[in-house]
Amino acid sequence: MYDSQSPTPWGNALIHSEKSLHYGWWILGCGVLATMGSLGLARFGYTMILPPMQVGLGLSNTQAGALATGNLTGYLCLALVGGFLAAHFSPRRVIALSLLIVGVMMVLTGASVGFASALLWRTLTGMGSGGANVPMMGLLSSWFSPRRRGLATGVAVTGSSLGLVLTGLMVPRVLNVLPDSGWRASWFALGGLVLLVAALAYWLLRDHPEDKGLLPVGAELSESPEKGAGKDRKPLLKTWALVYRSGVVWNLSLIYFAFGFSYIIYATFFAKYAQAEVGLSKEAAGAVWQTVGWISFVCGVLWGWISDLIGRKYALVLVSFLQGCAYLIFAVWAVPAGLWISAITFGLTAWSIPAIMASACGDHVGPRLAPAALGFVTLFLGIGQALGPSIAGLMADRMGSFAPAFLLAMTVAFLGAVASLFLDRAH
Repeated sequence: MYDSQSPTPWGNALIHSEKSLHYGWWILGCGVLATMGSLGLARFGYTMILPPMQVGLGLSNTQAGALATGNLTGYLCLALVGGFLAAHFSPRRVIALSLLIVGVMMVLTGASVGFASALLWRTLTGMGSGGANVPMMGLLSSWFSPRRRGLATGVAVTGSSLGLVLTGLMVPRVLNVLPDSGWRASWFALGGLVLLVAALAYWLLRDHPEDKGLLPVGAELSESPEKGAGKDRKPLLKTWALVYRSGVVWNLSLIYFAFGFSYIIYATFFAKYAQAEVGLSKEAAGAVWQTVGWISFVCGVLWGWISDLIGRKYALVLVSFLQGCAYLIFAVWAVPAGLWISAITFGLTAWSIPAIMASACGDHVGPRLAPAALGFVTLFLGIGQALGPSIAGLMADRMGSFAPAFLLAMTVAFLGAVASLFLDRAH
């Protein structure tokens, strides 16, 4: 129990925090930018850049899917390791270094001369993305109490939406000005933005509220610290054991796999399908993708708040079902109206599952182990993301359309909704 008159690690700074903006909100703002850089620009920028990049490098649909798979395989590797390293060492250093890697590799992607070099740089970009995003989501569990955690992670994932808006606005204009080399210039510009975010993250981020003499946002003086909230360092193998023995964590992993496999098919080939099969121009496809970004600004906050109210289980059921509906509409209604309805449905739920998942991990294992648990479940997200684009690209080459791949995405998303119903039974 804490008393305002008793000596605490937070001292006068805690009293001062009541009169000024809590530093946790600066951490959250940095989290939005980190998510924008590691996912919104580094991963989803590929969606808009893919068509001209595919032409410029002479890539087949299978190779285009393989580039996305390489990026997501890299993400898988560092998401798991990065979460445990952040839990054992310093989230701030892991996040900043990873963002630095992301920025440099994006610039090198713009200098690619063929499939092999592009695959290498995209894979290393993915590694940096995993090393930045997972520890950043876990860090929010330390800075926000359970009653604010869903809202905080929901705000953080809007960084992906910001990335969608920026790429939807910028990339088509750059391509119009530089028809032959615009895709390279786009990678250079986006990579430069991520390098700025890396510097800002190293400057602003702090590993624990007590580093600033504070309690987490939303915590009361009368509350005891959550389990795992301290700075004690458990051995890395013991940390792993505490996570992988949890039935809830395994159930969350299956749900995250379903999300990763299904949404990445949609996100990777959205512009390609819209232009090649629906008949939209690159400007029109960019406008729809930009709209997804604008709408998705509210999804993380909305569903994070809903999950705080009705529980993580039912929020995951609803989101998985709605995303499956978006993929179904995209596959069977290949006209502009169908594309818009699908895009709006997806935008309303786009980044909600990562927000809910980060909160669920913090709820179950506590803020100290949250980065490790989130890293573990993200392993399965990464496997799903790595498999999705390659399978979808291969199906498109074999069947002459991306529609069957979107139907597969729908099926897997619905299975994720079913798996969410069993969360109460996982122990």
